[in-house]
Order: sequence, then structure tokens, then C-alpha cells
Amino acid sequence: MPRPLSRIAPDWWDYTTLDAAIIRDAAALSAQDLAQLSRPGFRIAMYDTLEDFYLAEALEYITAWRQATPDDPVGICGPVGPTEQLPLVARLVNELQLDLRHAHFWGMDEWYENGREVPVTHPLSFERADRELCFNRIRDDLRMPEANLHFPKADTAAYIASWDKARCAVMQGGQGDIKHWAFNDPLRRAGAFQAAPPSPQEYRALGTRVVELHPITLAQNARTSGGGNIGMVPLQAITVGPRETWRAEKVSIWHAGMHDNPLGQRLTALMISKQIADSSVPMSLLADHPDVQFNYYRGGLGSCAVEMH
Repeated sequence: MPRPLSRIAPDWWDYTTLDAAIIRDAAALSAQDLAQLSRPGFRIAMYDTLEDFYLAEALEYITAWRQATPDDPVGICGPVGPTEQLPLVARLVNELQLDLRHAHFWGMDEWYENGREVPVTHPLSFERADRELCFNRIRDDLRMPEANLHFPKADTAAYIASWDKARCAVMQGGQGDIKHWAFNDPLRRAGAFQAAPPSPQEYRALGTRVVELHPITLAQNARTSGGGNIGMVPLQAITVGPRETWRAEKVSIWHAGMHDNPLGQRLTALMISKQIADSSVPMSLLADHPDVQFNYYRGGLGSCAVEMH
């Protein structure tokens, strides 16, 4: 039976092309049900306050960087979205006097426009956000060398090669409305992928690359970062790929309820728990990663019940 067309953007793949039974099962999950989806290789963690949530996220940076030595440099790959953890990271480094000379950081993604990555002067620049919210706040005597900060560029060669310079202890991420991590969006419904989306194996083979963004991703970033001004959001981005993701020892996804909706927060957890990998829901491909943790703020889980506003 052919897959249905997307209800959002018929020229694209996305979660609305799934079997409707998967959507119904996800929508029926209570917060208590969600907490029971843990299995070996997939853990659900719940936080009762936003303070605890973002502190726990910040501590993953500290835990990773504390492992770094001259013979075993260690890093973390981190998102912009959420961002609330970033100032906490800087404060913790300074208060703990953590020397970062052997630590590394990989930015997950960056906007792409006019044939190159956007400059740090662009209002939506992720590199700018990382530097202003975190790295520029770290004391000079503790700060990691500039060479250990890796931000994706239009020429991806240096960024890809940087993954051989240090061990990635953890890759953090948020989850967008389109169920991506970084900008690993669903693909267009065209060419070889007209009848079916890429297989999990095909999608997982993708590395860091320039991507075209799903319309939902454009709308979401306008809403969360640009006051709804979709015209200021670039149509393309550079993103870390699944190939690099599988080099991270752990993948840690943070759901504060600020980005994806109640259904989305449940859907990807259900698919990973039940090992239903489908590239129309890119996050579901983490079902095959050996160590994944989903972190939820209870107050952001919401409900899938119908409520008119």
C-alpha cells in the first residue's frame, strides 16, 4: 500500500506519512507511560523543574570535559536550541576552575546562505550564540584553545576531519517540530525517494552536509528565534550528519516543551523504544544507536487531548 502524502508539505516526507496507528499510539501515551519506555540502550529521564533540567544539561558538558587529558582529548557536540544551559556551562567551568586546554566542542549546525555559512554577524548565527552565551564568558586562563572549537562551514572538510582529533563523549540535541536532531530533516519526496523515504541505512550513511530545510523547520525557527519573521530564516543549513552522530558515545536529547509539541515528544520516544526506525521521522533512527537518553521537563510534556483555544 503506498505511503500517504504529507498533510503539511506534499512534496516532502514527514511524520504525517506514517501509519496512523503509530500516531494514535503516541498520542495516547500519558506522562507515566512515557517514563516506562526505557529499554537497554534507551533511557528516559524526567525533571520536575526547569532549573534542574537545564543544570543537568549543563553538567553533561562538565562531565565530558573533565575526562579530557593530553593523551585522550574529549569533547561534546552541542546544540543552539535549547540555549538556556550555555551560560550555566560557563559559570560551572569558572567556579570549578576547570582547565579546558584538552577539551573540544563541536557546534551541531549553522545556517547557509549565498553559497557559504552565514557570518557571525548574522542575527541567527549559531556560532555567535555559542560564543556569546558560553565560550566568551569562560575565564581566559581556563578557555579551550580556538583550534578545539569546531563549527561547521560550507567547506565541510575541516569540520569532518575534526572528529578524528578527539573522542566525542556526548552529542546533545533538541527536537524540532519536524522530528529532527540538528538539521537532519526529512528529505523531499522526489527521484529515488518518490514512493518511499530513504531506508534507515541510507539516511545513516549521510555525513556533515549542506541541506535544504523542510518548510516546518523554517516556520519553527521563525517562531522560536525571529518573532515569526520567516523571511529572515535561510532556506538551507549545514548540519552534522548521522555518520558523525554514531561516533558519539552517547546521544542526549533535551525536551523542555519549548520546541516540539506534546505529540512529537511522545512519538519519537515511542518509535525509538519500539525500534521503529523511519527516516520520515529522522529522530527515530536513533533507535539503532547504542546509547540514547531522552530528557523531559514534566511541565513541558503537555497533553494530546483536544482543547479548543
